[in-house]
Amino acid sequence: MTRIDGRVERGNRTRQLVLRRTVDIASVEGLEALSVGRLASELQLSKSGVFALFGSKQELQLATVREAGRIFAERVIRPADQVPAGIGRVRQLCELWLEYSRGRVFPGGCFFYGVIAEFDARSGPVHDAVVSAHRAWTSLMERTIDEARAVGELHAGSDVPQLAFELVALMEAANAVSVLLDEETAYRRARVGIADRLRNAAADGVPVPRGV
Repeated sequence: MTRIDGRVERGNRTRQLVLRRTVDIASVEGLEALSVGRLASELQLSKSGVFALFGSKQELQLATVREAGRIFAERVIRPADQVPAGIGRVRQLCELWLEYSRGRVFPGGCFFYGVIAEFDARSGPVHDAVVSAHRAWTSLMERTIDEARAVGELHAGSDVPQLAFELVALMEAANAVSVLLDEETAYRRARVGIADRLRNAAADGVPVPRGV
């Protein structure tokens, strides 16, 4: 039993080692850049060992999407949940996302921004996994905004899906411009835009600091 458990533990460690590399590669070069041979060579592992962990290139891609989602939740979603429902949580969610992109948690910026562009016009399980991740993020933004409306910090008539769309668009634009030009001015502009948009939607008397 000890020997079997040891194998499982070593396999889990190797799997995490591989996935830490795949999310970095995919964020810069795309999911199609992943291959068992490349990973085995770069990580000094056997090709058969890497293949045994995933079984196919498609499963490797799917596991990479899941790992990126886990990291994203750890860096953005869970910390935002610690803030009470309201405009403060909406702002914190946006700020954590911008910092996740600016801090290059993934070297290519937002992992999902890149792979969405890669798989948006395709079909199949990887496309579906990317769509699911995008919908989950959009739903979270809408739910967080709706909670702020429910506690009276946003106008009762606020268009929640529209506001979520605009905030996400500002964040994604900042990510794209920053990665393309290798500079950070776009994050400041996104913060200003997010603060202005929330200030316009805030209920009377609810303060929203200006973006910096």
